[in-house]
Amino acid sequence: MEFLQQLGLQQHNQGVSSGTIWINATGMNIESFSPVDGKKIGSVTSVDKNSYESLIQTSLAAAKLWRNWPAPKRGEIVRQIGDALRANKEPLGKLVSYEMGKSLQEGYGEVQEMIDICDFAVGLSRQLYGLTMHSERPQHRMYEQWHPLGIVGIISAFNFPVAVFSWNAALAWICGNTTIWKPSEKAPLCGVAVQNIIAKVFAANNVPEGVNCLIQGGREVGEWLSNDTRIPLISATGSTRMGKALSAAVAARLGKSILELGGNNAIIISKDADLDMSLIGCVFGAVGTAGQRCTSTRRLIIHESVYDAFTAKLVKAYEQLKIGDPLDANNHVGPLIDQDAVNMYLHAIEQCKAQGGQFIVEGGVVNGAGYESGCYVKPCIAAVTNELSIVQHETFAPILYVMKYSHLEEAIAMQNNVPQGLSSAIMTLNMREAELFLSANGSDCGIANVNIGTSGAEIGGAFGGEKETGGGRESGSDAWKAYMRRQTNTINYGNTLPLAQGIKFDF
Repeated sequence: MEFLQQLGLQQHNQGVSSGTIWINATGMNIESFSPVDGKKIGSVTSVDKNSYESLIQTSLAAAKLWRNWPAPKRGEIVRQIGDALRANKEPLGKLVSYEMGKSLQEGYGEVQEMIDICDFAVGLSRQLYGLTMHSERPQHRMYEQWHPLGIVGIISAFNFPVAVFSWNAALAWICGNTTIWKPSEKAPLCGVAVQNIIAKVFAANNVPEGVNCLIQGGREVGEWLSNDTRIPLISATGSTRMGKALSAAVAARLGKSILELGGNNAIIISKDADLDMSLIGCVFGAVGTAGQRCTSTRRLIIHESVYDAFTAKLVKAYEQLKIGDPLDANNHVGPLIDQDAVNMYLHAIEQCKAQGGQFIVEGGVVNGAGYESGCYVKPCIAAVTNELSIVQHETFAPILYVMKYSHLEEAIAMQNNVPQGLSSAIMTLNMREAELFLSANGSDCGIANVNIGTSGAEIGGAFGGEKETGGGRESGSDAWKAYMRRQTNTINYGNTLPLAQGIKFDF
């Protein structure tokens, strides 16, 4: 395929790089098969212990140099990376779609997120502000400043194989850190393609080798990163189970972590909602990326007075969904990532039925010509109660649970009564309902929206959630502070040394 050649991808690719140099590692071979058609796209060689150690040393050396580049100059490098991504948006977007399975428009959208975070980071490179504080002691000045941490480890998931890396990396770089990125082993070629794009910018600007290192591998490699005391911060995206194990390992060495884990996101449909507008957000939230977003809409909590009318609209909309090749813009729903994901989808449907759920739109695997990969499934809808154990669980698939409520406080309690706390939304034209939902007595999620769905986030806002979602924040707002260490400074410009709190220590 032409877009593979444009991105410099071969049938077999080295999967380990210190930036502009590709390393002949001797790790296992990771093959990438497209869920779109089941065909092998290519393969990469994963990192081995020796090449991992070599990269760590290169990254440590680069960190000592990179942190001395002025922050605006680091920002200029990130600006150029953004321009390089603009130039490669079409082929990289196609690779994301083909290797991961999301629609082509979503693939392009993911690359646009990379471009947007580069733009955000460029401006931020001139705004790494600290505070100045008045001292209680005469002729003293206090202030705080922010310094780079060193190496930032980034572990990304298959569902956003390039964007989440950039959310972390762009901020880490302008803050003066180097990065070591482990992409998902389910989308390894996206990592190689992005590294190729970045390497050209680095080479043109004499950026120190090791500012961005790429490593490939499975769980074992993630454990190396988590246990490595030379990496002060690990930012990881994935399952709650993975996050708990990683968090324990990093905390045991008193390291820092940013965790973006599971979501079980709900939209409340008020009796005062615009039902036609609500339908768009609900359907895209539930079936976009075939339900494989951490912000995918899993639950609809619908007021009893509009429940029948709105579920009828949902059923009609689902009847019009087109399932197929995501590179065809006419299709709405692409495949799940692999057969394991299909099996989890089918198991969840069985569990839902066993627990009393009633399907108003039936699911199942799609077979026939064009679906040879076996990864295409039907988006489905089940009428349930929120207490069912399967509803409390996040299934990474297009299964939507619908339930009724009678008053808003009940709906908010239902929405909050799950272990996860990532994204949430309410559809209402009632100002009082909207404000209650956004208040301290409302949604307990890191993201709370009014009259838009749960899926999708803008670069300007910090992204992340609470409870089993991990509590971390990435991307916008003041999330940059997580990638730096705070230092408080006091300067005595007088000719005496008074102690704080009026303490006397004369001799």
